[in-house]
Amino acid sequence: MLKQVGGINLQMEAGHKNNMAQHKRRSRKKVLPDQPVQITIESLAHDGRGVGHVDGKVVFVDEALPGETLEFIYTDSRKDYAEGKIVKLLTRAPERVEPECPHYGNCGGCSFQHVAEAEQIRIKEGLLLEQFKRIGKVEAAELWEPLLGPHWGYRRKARMGVKYVAKKDRVLVGFRERRQPFLADINACLVMHPLVGTQLMALSEVIGQLTIRDKIPQIEVAIGDNECVLAMRVLDPPTVEDKNILREFAHQHHLTICLQSKGPDTIVPLDGEPVVTPSYALPDQGLTLQFKPAMFTQVNYEINRQMINRVLAVMALSSEDRVLDLFCGLGNFTLPLATQAGFVVGVEGDQPLVDQAWANARLNQLSNVEFYVADLSRDLSGQAWAQQRYNKILLDPSRAGASEVLGYLKIWQPEQVVYVSCNPSTLARDAGILVNELGYRLVKAGVMDMFPQTGHVESMALFVK
Repeated sequence: MLKQVGGINLQMEAGHKNNMAQHKRRSRKKVLPDQPVQITIESLAHDGRGVGHVDGKVVFVDEALPGETLEFIYTDSRKDYAEGKIVKLLTRAPERVEPECPHYGNCGGCSFQHVAEAEQIRIKEGLLLEQFKRIGKVEAAELWEPLLGPHWGYRRKARMGVKYVAKKDRVLVGFRERRQPFLADINACLVMHPLVGTQLMALSEVIGQLTIRDKIPQIEVAIGDNECVLAMRVLDPPTVEDKNILREFAHQHHLTICLQSKGPDTIVPLDGEPVVTPSYALPDQGLTLQFKPAMFTQVNYEINRQMINRVLAVMALSSEDRVLDLFCGLGNFTLPLATQAGFVVGVEGDQPLVDQAWANARLNQLSNVEFYVADLSRDLSGQAWAQQRYNKILLDPSRAGASEVLGYLKIWQPEQVVYVSCNPSTLARDAGILVNELGYRLVKAGVMDMFPQTGHVESMALFVK
């Protein structure tokens, strides 16, 4: 029953207030100019957008390059900055190329297809050095040659959105529109591995046949060296016929379909189908690493192998070395390190990843390695592993960086720190701590083309005491 006070229905009153609040928010929304505005692009932002000024205000323009003069329309305007998109190029930068993908600009998966491949690397190197200087107040003594790999069809891990659109009477599969919450209407993805990237329409059609076509919000894609697993999140249980349709599709396309009813630990194969565990090889170290579909792995296997080889070359390990691998995941670096070092400790905050790291150590018969679960942003003083000494340390944190754990270097006293980063801003911040507070030198740094056609900057830096 609905509660009433003084003859007023409280649910109706709450709804009225909510409608009034929404009306006020709409009325406060700033009306943007609808006429094109001219601008000259001066530089690039950290996410690859062009930066210019109009009437003293900074404007970020998608797909604009330094030196270009263009006309744009506003897509957003705030107190300190505005955003826009190109409507007409008046001058064209020599580095500009025609995008390969017909969905570029609508799909938000890529942001650099309009930039020549060599220039993409140069931009990312420049951004890394600029962040070191501006944020960390440090400079790299030397740049490594960039690590390069395939520019198309490289991506083996992804979380793709799924949406049944009644007005179109079809299912969309792919990524969100650029700066929008809606799924882009695409029929293929050129950066995804072809096993999946060329099959988006086929996936759309098979999901469209299901009774739960509007109850599947995402697909976790996990492609190993020889396996392809698609874990479908299902909000309602599929019928027997639904499962038969998916099973036939999986057999036809030589892949495995799993169902995920809740969290990652609920991912299971279709009834009667075998459990398939994807894996990738590190041939130079003679290792094979297995992973479960929702687990984090590097998306670009070629760059991952080169990255591991560079880490091993830089660390120059021997049986005398005790190495600490922080944010170790499922052992992507830890196990290669253990093939050369005397003893390696890997630490990670996610229990399933640590369990998988132990399993991978056993799979590869490595006994000189240990793994621990710990939140590396919190107090580690009670952890036994944290009270030991390590002469070399590898850091591979998330985008948030590793600032909270750096203070423990005073205990560990490493002579060498190798930092692998997916965010140049937090790497630069942490480099400032290592150099200006802890007495290390930034000896070398360089970028790795882990995500071609995007603005993501993957990098590595070497610090020596």
